[in-house]
Amino acid sequence: MRVGIIGCGLIGEKRAASLLANGDVVAAAFDVVSERSSALARKYGAEACASVGSLLGKVDACVVATTHDHLVPTATEVVRAGKHLLLEKPAARSGSELAPLVILARERRVVVKVGYNHRFHPAAQKARAILDAGGCGDVLFVRGRYGHGGRIGYDKEWRADRAKSGGGELLDQGVHLVDLARWFIGADFTEVSGRVETYFWDMPVEDNAFLTLGTSARQVAHLQASWTEWKNMFSLEIYARHTKLQMEGLGGSYGVERLYHYQMHPKMGPPETVVYEYPGADGSWSLEWADFKRAVADGTAVCGGLEDALAVLRVVDRVYALNQRS
Repeated sequence: MRVGIIGCGLIGEKRAASLLANGDVVAAAFDVVSERSSALARKYGAEACASVGSLLGKVDACVVATTHDHLVPTATEVVRAGKHLLLEKPAARSGSELAPLVILARERRVVVKVGYNHRFHPAAQKARAILDAGGCGDVLFVRGRYGHGGRIGYDKEWRADRAKSGGGELLDQGVHLVDLARWFIGADFTEVSGRVETYFWDMPVEDNAFLTLGTSARQVAHLQASWTEWKNMFSLEIYARHTKLQMEGLGGSYGVERLYHYQMHPKMGPPETVVYEYPGADGSWSLEWADFKRAVADGTAVCGGLEDALAVLRVVDRVYALNQRS
């Protein structure tokens, strides 16, 4: 595919590299900061475009990796043009903002994948395969923690501007936890409670989010996302009737990625334990693009689409609403 990158910052660069690794071509680039689009275009031999509209005529598909306030307006323009799209998470600032795009994409019959790349980390893929193979029993509950500590001036960046971001850490890393919990549990969350707080950073959005979510089958997800995690960390524990799966680390500053598989014996006692370690480079971006490319080719569903993103944002909306009333 000939692909256009819209939003040429850090994530746009990661997306460009991932599609190149899958045999596709960066054909065009656009960013509101023209120097960024020019730099990315030079690197990949693409054309730097002056607008989204001029880019759309040169490509088969697009990546949209803008600030949150531009995600839906840009995606709408792409979908109306009939181009397939990988839209960076969280896809919108709210569920109500995203809902019309879900309908439009269905009407135009284009593939839209939302960039929840954490599903494609090797530990997550292995955990999904273990659950799907059977022998684990029903998933009972999930416990997750995810965070980093920001950097000097973090409270002056665009994520701290509610008009641009829509919210703080819950919409940044928290949505990954909600998406993964929903994916592993296999059901929507019908009960939502949570608290958002700003403990450290001088900003109008939250730097910590604490969520307890429940399904109609009484499954629970207990999650925390933090911008005051002074040592970057990621941890997700999946408790099934006969199995515990524990994901730790994401590589890089988050530590070596590992999956611990604890399988209970019929007589209980200490479980059988297998540890999978993934010390290599982060391949989730490439695997996610491959999933998107497959869906474009065969018309089957992507792993993490607009409906999944909408379900996550509805949880976020309810948490924010609860905190407005308190």
